[in-house]
Amino acid sequence: MRYTAGALQQFQSLPLAQKIRHAELRVKQWYEHWDGQVYVAFSGGKDSTVLLHLVRGMYPEVPAVFFDTGLEFPEIREFAMGHENVVRVRPKVTFRDVLDKYGYPVVSKRVAQYVGEVQRAKGETATKRLRLTGIKSDGTFTKLDKISDKWIPLALQTDVRISGKCCQHLKKRPAHEYEDTTGRRAIIGTMAGEGQQRALQWQMDGCNAFGAARPTSKPISIWTEDDVWAYLKGGNRAGEQIPYSSIYELGYPRTGCIFCAFGVHLEYRTTGTHRFLLMEKTHPKLYAYCMKPREQGGLGMRKVLELIGVPWRETQLYMFKERSKYF
Repeated sequence: MRYTAGALQQFQSLPLAQKIRHAELRVKQWYEHWDGQVYVAFSGGKDSTVLLHLVRGMYPEVPAVFFDTGLEFPEIREFAMGHENVVRVRPKVTFRDVLDKYGYPVVSKRVAQYVGEVQRAKGETATKRLRLTGIKSDGTFTKLDKISDKWIPLALQTDVRISGKCCQHLKKRPAHEYEDTTGRRAIIGTMAGEGQQRALQWQMDGCNAFGAARPTSKPISIWTEDDVWAYLKGGNRAGEQIPYSSIYELGYPRTGCIFCAFGVHLEYRTTGTHRFLLMEKTHPKLYAYCMKPREQGGLGMRKVLELIGVPWRETQLYMFKERSKYF
């Protein structure tokens, strides 16, 4: 069933009690369709914590799978592995391996992919021309396939390689391998309102994508972040307070891969700070490893953040704010 663009807003406006019922029906459909051969993708974040509570309220035996990329906050890993019946799955490569072979995840998955294609191009290719100019082989122009002017300098510099392949190797591939090995199908705690691509995907598939190349269920797709917090703090059927990771008490609005730079420029633009500056305060050892140059055994993120115009330490904030007045 395909939904219109306005349908998501209508679903999002429903009371939480109706959204809970809607999610339970989608879980029931998914569970029965796959004869119980399902699992909850459990990241340890608040969204998947709600999902796990909801699913196990119906089917207590469903396993949770924690895909341990090595990039999770220690508080997240400890919280996730503290639950019962949690399967820990690790990727076959490390984040450093991905950086060495492909490059850094910056700006967004789409921009990183396009920039990486230009950087890896051998000579003047049709793909390189498309990414830099938006001109297709037939001579027509497409804005969607072009790197925005702001980020073209990233593609033309050669000191730092950029790539959007990190998630594919550290998360998607291990998930696919787990599913191929066990025959289980994923239930995932993502919401359609978290981005344009997720909203478009929901319009095409709804909450249960039975016919997708990788079938997945996303039963809380129509929920909002406020719904998630309300559920955790007593808005669930049992009216109970549900424990969640202590990482949120440290000021992180969202969790995820610690060293990922996707969207960090937007955080800085809208709030005047970002996740790496918070890490400098809350996890100084991880921060130091992150910023230390590659040749000294670190990840070299300092240079990457400088490339995208984002301050990499708290003491730079005033300087960057002053500079922004003139550019």
